[in-house]
Amino acid sequence: MVRSFRAPRCLPWASAMNRLTTPLTVDDYLGQLDPLWSARHPAGRVRSVRREGPGAATLTIRPGRGWSGHRAGQYLPIGVEIDGVHHWRTYSITSPPDDSDVSLTVKARPDGRVSPHLVHRTPPGTVLRLGPAQGEFTLPEPLPARVLFVTAGSGITPVMGLLRTLARRHRTAPDAVLLHSAPTPDECLFQGELGLMAAEFAWLKLRLTLTRSDGRLTPKRIAGACPDWRDRYAWVCGPDGLLDAAERQWAAAGLRERLRLERFRLMPAQPTGEGAVGGRVRFARSGVETDAAADTTLLAAGEAAGVPMPYGCRRGLCFGCLVPLVEGRVRDLRTGELRDMQNEMIQTCVNGAAGPLALDL
Repeated sequence: MVRSFRAPRCLPWASAMNRLTTPLTVDDYLGQLDPLWSARHPAGRVRSVRREGPGAATLTIRPGRGWSGHRAGQYLPIGVEIDGVHHWRTYSITSPPDDSDVSLTVKARPDGRVSPHLVHRTPPGTVLRLGPAQGEFTLPEPLPARVLFVTAGSGITPVMGLLRTLARRHRTAPDAVLLHSAPTPDECLFQGELGLMAAEFAWLKLRLTLTRSDGRLTPKRIAGACPDWRDRYAWVCGPDGLLDAAERQWAAAGLRERLRLERFRLMPAQPTGEGAVGGRVRFARSGVETDAAADTTLLAAGEAAGVPMPYGCRRGLCFGCLVPLVEGRVRDLRTGELRDMQNEMIQTCVNGAAGPLALDL
């Protein structure tokens, strides 16, 4: 079941106390006592680490007070402290939205810094910073009658979150086909669980391709393994080559609107579409107000108005610019996604105004 976002819980006396603790907030002091008590800088504690074959592990995390929930298929920014420096990366969420814990399955990159640390050197009890769940690789409501999932390698991770969510619905789940590819059986994430799900649920049909012996998934193989692919809504996640081929295949059939792709990289900023109008931005704590154009980030608008703005990489990667949205609506300049949840933490370096709004600064 798809769950809506929850706003972080607010303490009724916090507003009055903030006036006494300025420039810090009550939340800042709570976060010093226990990082999980902070709503301004959400965090979670690792409860368990389960091996998922060579070089991969699932981390189960109990979120703290600032966690605002997720939808199946979304990804989560994680802040990891390594040698005294915080590093941020994003990983697909593999747990259903109605679980009290959130799980991430991470595959260690041989040349990586954060993923090997999470897989091999993160014991239970470790505290991780959490960004807001993001992404539109999600299921619509109502669900289509027939769906197709095409995945390769670690591209299975967001789809695993979707499948686990559908498994909870069971009797109302759509007819689903999963075409997954991995180099070898040992490198196939969730192979045992996927087999059990396909055996238990008649609505799920699993087709596994081992690329080292069978070759890669191609448009021809997709059509052969799922002859009615044109009649299904499709979710595809994996390497760029697979995504590009799928995009061409669905576009050539005139069915691009039935295809959702998940790419493991950021998109360039490009404000387009309904709501890209800019607006008046009010910085609630300082009292400063300014107008922001549709293609101007809130970070740039605030700095131009003389407001001390938290910032980091300025590219949407490090989440060092997170600020609570008091009221109004913002637009993600990379994806066009709109956000309007009160007290939701937003990245000012990649969001612009979509109408009048106020930030907790």
